[in-house]
Amino acid sequence: MQVLVNSDNHIDTSSSQASGIREHVQHKLQRFEDHLTRIELHLSDENGHKGGQDKRCQIEARPKGRDPVSVSHQAETLNQAIEGAMDKLGTVLERAVARTRVH
Repeated sequence: MQVLVNSDNHIDTSSSQASGIREHVQHKLQRFEDHLTRIELHLSDENGHKGGQDKRCQIEARPKGRDPVSVSHQAETLNQAIEGAMDKLGTVLERAVARTRVH
């Protein structure tokens, strides 16, 4: 499973930070590894330096042989946005995997 991390120019994702995010995503979604080809994270700061609940994480997952699924979450911090999006993606993938087992 390939994990890509993209960010806008308001978010500083050095190579070590991006590597940490990739490892976290791989660990958290490990149970779906056989069902996914790629995960792509898009991190953004909607309001720049103004503050507020403006950190956004959009995750696009590409299941094998299926259409991509996308979820997003906004929060006050980047970590909260990533965790929220990961939780949503976990729910979506659970349902998708359950559907493939039924059929």
